[in-house]
Amino acid sequence: MKRIGQRNFGPDVWECVTGRVNQHESFEEALHREVMEETGLRVRIEVLIGLTHFYRGGRVSENELQGVVFGCQIVGEENIVQSDEHSEHRWMSAVGALQFLTSKDPSTLWFRTTIERAEALYSKMPTGWADLHGSRVTLD
Repeated sequence: MKRIGQRNFGPDVWECVTGRVNQHESFEEALHREVMEETGLRVRIEVLIGLTHFYRGGRVSENELQGVVFGCQIVGEENIVQSDEHSEHRWMSAVGALQFLTSKDPSTLWFRTTIERAEALYSKMPTGWADLHGSRVTLD
């Protein structure tokens, strides 16, 4: 998804769905809410891809964020209902995304690394792991 040009951080940068955890909300609940808000999609969590720590702007405490990255599968309809946070979206394979994401800004480099990590992890996952892992973290 491409961030709108008027965003205060990373304008016009391509990213995956992102968002913040609200008070009294689990990481999984936040994921489902953010995906629904930004895309209109329902997803099933398959795997934890990784954790991240970064600053959105200068290295001061108010810009410091920690992230949890999940690998998910779409459940049901695949029609995107794009939020006003993004100007466009594209469906791509991991290989296609890596060829497309050529900018050298930190956000794009992070996104590329995350895609590479996800592909490596998915290639090593035992059969049935996504079903086992997703069985208690996907909201119905």
